[in-house]
Amino acid sequence: MRKLIESTFITLNGVIEKPQRWSPPYWDDEHAAYSQGLMEGVDAQVLGRVTYEGFADAWMQRGGDPFTDHFNAMPKYVATRTLTEWKWNAQPLEGDVAEAVRRLKEEDGGDLIKYGTGSFSKTLLENKLVDEYHFWIFPVVADGANMFRGDNIDLTHLELLGTTTFKSGIVVHKLGPKA
Repeated sequence: MRKLIESTFITLNGVIEKPQRWSPPYWDDEHAAYSQGLMEGVDAQVLGRVTYEGFADAWMQRGGDPFTDHFNAMPKYVATRTLTEWKWNAQPLEGDVAEAVRRLKEEDGGDLIKYGTGSFSKTLLENKLVDEYHFWIFPVVADGANMFRGDNIDLTHLELLGTTTFKSGIVVHKLGPKA
């Protein structure tokens, strides 16, 4: 069975919105190496609509190195009710998104990776479909939407699987579902 890995940038005060506004000053060689390591064994992406649109606009223009070429070439499965046009090797998750992700996990192949956090992440959390979270905590406070926003979030305990600290001040907590 394939593993679903979620990688999310978050501020000290829990903001996940518009990371392109507050995260770039912290990107360095350690950041790039961790990102590349996270992609080892991954052969498809699972994305929410907002992340898909932002990534497609940014990544389709890039290329020429093995990491970027792999990132761009892999299939993307998108949770959306509104998109009708597809680019960047993407297709919609058909029907119930939790069931669609469950089916993807049961297929043969490498692991799946999901970037960004929003309502789709809440659905995956509620359905216990994420096997590993990588929460990149940036040493910044910002205004914006908080992670797992909403009033109806079930109590969920996670187990710390590891921590990576970068010289830039980023701390990545690797967490998994607590048995």
